[in-house]
Amino acid sequence: GLNRFASWVNTNKSQTQVSDPNSRELNEMWPGGRFNHYWFDLNRDWLPAQHIESQNRLQFFHQWKPNIFTDHHEMGSNSSFFFQPGVPSRVNPNTPLKNQQLTAAIASFHAKFLDSIGSIYFSKEGYDDFYYGKGSTYPDINGGVGILFEQASSRGHAQETDNGLLTFPFTIRNQFTTALSTLEAAKNLRAEMLSYQRDFFKEVLKEADANPVKAYVFNYGKDMGKLNEFLTMLARHQINIQALAKDITIDNKKFIADKAFVVPLKQQQYKLVKAIFEKTLEYKDSLFYDVTAWTMPLAFGLPYAEFKGSLSEVTNNSNYKNSSTGFGDVKIAQSNVGYVIKWDDFFAPKLLYALQKKGINVKVATQKFSASTTSGSEEFEFGSLIIPVQSNNNNVEQLNKLINTVEGINQFNLFALKSGLSTSGIDLGSPSYSNVKTPRIMLFAGTGTSAPDAGEIWHLLDTRFHIPVTIVDVERFATIGSSKYNVIIMPSGSYINLNKDAQDKLKAWITAGGTLIATEDAVKFLATNGFTKITFKEPLDKRDSTIKMPYYLKNDEQRAKEMAGSIFEAKLDLTHPICYGYHEPTISIFKSSNLFMNPNAGAYDNPVTYTANPLQSGYLYRGYKEKIKNTAVINIDAVGKGKIISMVDNLNFRAFWLGTSKMFMNAVFFGDLIKL
Repeated sequence: GLNRFASWVNTNKSQTQVSDPNSRELNEMWPGGRFNHYWFDLNRDWLPAQHIESQNRLQFFHQWKPNIFTDHHEMGSNSSFFFQPGVPSRVNPNTPLKNQQLTAAIASFHAKFLDSIGSIYFSKEGYDDFYYGKGSTYPDINGGVGILFEQASSRGHAQETDNGLLTFPFTIRNQFTTALSTLEAAKNLRAEMLSYQRDFFKEVLKEADANPVKAYVFNYGKDMGKLNEFLTMLARHQINIQALAKDITIDNKKFIADKAFVVPLKQQQYKLVKAIFEKTLEYKDSLFYDVTAWTMPLAFGLPYAEFKGSLSEVTNNSNYKNSSTGFGDVKIAQSNVGYVIKWDDFFAPKLLYALQKKGINVKVATQKFSASTTSGSEEFEFGSLIIPVQSNNNNVEQLNKLINTVEGINQFNLFALKSGLSTSGIDLGSPSYSNVKTPRIMLFAGTGTSAPDAGEIWHLLDTRFHIPVTIVDVERFATIGSSKYNVIIMPSGSYINLNKDAQDKLKAWITAGGTLIATEDAVKFLATNGFTKITFKEPLDKRDSTIKMPYYLKNDEQRAKEMAGSIFEAKLDLTHPICYGYHEPTISIFKSSNLFMNPNAGAYDNPVTYTANPLQSGYLYRGYKEKIKNTAVINIDAVGKGKIISMVDNLNFRAFWLGTSKMFMNAVFFGDLIKL
């Protein structure tokens, strides 16, 4: 991001200073300088820690355990300068009151230093301390004090603003001045800061003793890949984990010894554990700077529960270290008829593409079956992958050798069939197996699309599954050949530059058999422009309130109707290709838009819909409670020989909502197999 910004403004700088806000220099092209290589905002990744930059940053953070941590940012050019505290009513309740008192004490030093150079500023409004995934809030739950600085950005070398001429050197001066004021505060408040951190880690143990919940217990179900990602995420935050030593049942959920894990609350990271696992439904405020909920086991799609008994009865009191490497260095047994791979693991799409890349023909089961394998009798669910010997040159030894050369094959449970005759269900030669085409993917990006949404999809395909994706600017689509692609993905966006000719071309491509996957606002664009028959719930009118209120609350009243980001329960059709690999009838969806999609009329068009009472965690404006119930998460439209798969919400949110990313990948691999 820094390189993009510096290159842009220096490339477009004139010898004679131009401060007109309309200048090209001051309007950086898409995606802008905010994001990393994959177009992610890394100042939302402190908690998920899905990027190498964040992972390295966390290592240094926990090595130093800073007493004060400053987080320097920029905001709109017509603003001034902000320093914390933020809005008092929007502080996360897990943050100690003393933290905010110290933040206020430090703020007096910022004010003094900025006054001395004549800079204007504000505090206690606009920004908050709620989401712990930011650089200014993560320290608050780790025994330190995080402080956010926001400087009005010149967006280049100089810009005319509502507050006069704003130059780049001036913006640097304010940031540098508050860095100095922080050092002065640290010197003067040294004793208070040291005692605060010491007391913080003492108090959390007392709070844990007083909490009726003693631990969180979670299962990994049948998905080892997702489990490893979750355990790794916890370890990055220095959270202690223990293996469950005894079978237990909580709230009708069964947790099996050695297949479930326990996170004790009584540990130094007590508050962070709470913040990661707890569900929240009550808030002091209705306005938020970022998301209102991020319950991690729900995001990862892991069954979990609160444990209120004695830990000594269910654990061996030793910390678990994740060292799983799959099923070891085991050679896949040879089969004369074929092989089966369960589609349970999060990383199964990576294996499928790797097999296809080797030229191996793979089919998918559209029905359940049981079969005898070299490792015993096994049951296989909808979506299991089949590699028939006959469909792969009928060479037993060659196919086995080829399969064993696939990188990472030992990380998956692959079964060698003893016979093509199943013990129950469909046999190996059944027409209920469908060929899986190798995806050739185009991803729209550029002006008119959301950079973070496009980046999340790029990151998922590229880094998680090693699947190549051709990224194409929207305005170029009309001029390039599209027949070589069988999947086109439209991330959220306005698509203002997808003109009539390009739209007609896209419709023709779908009609010829292409699979179009659209998310969030792209779904609305397609519906508005006649691609689909989708309709939406009527939006709330943000302009008018039915209750008379003081004028100064007008902006807040309108903002309270925004969907900042909450978690909702949806129900799945487990037999549908979009839901292959899932085993539970419900799943948690992250929603941050006020688009509520009506289910299509077709009986099989809506494989994922919200439940009648879906809110699981987060803030929901009262007017949306009725609008969201029983609406569609995914609608599917048949267009000629092709399909349009509309996903009204972001199933790949910030690269950590792994629980729903499998649905997205199912659309990529199996979208063309859906029959309506």
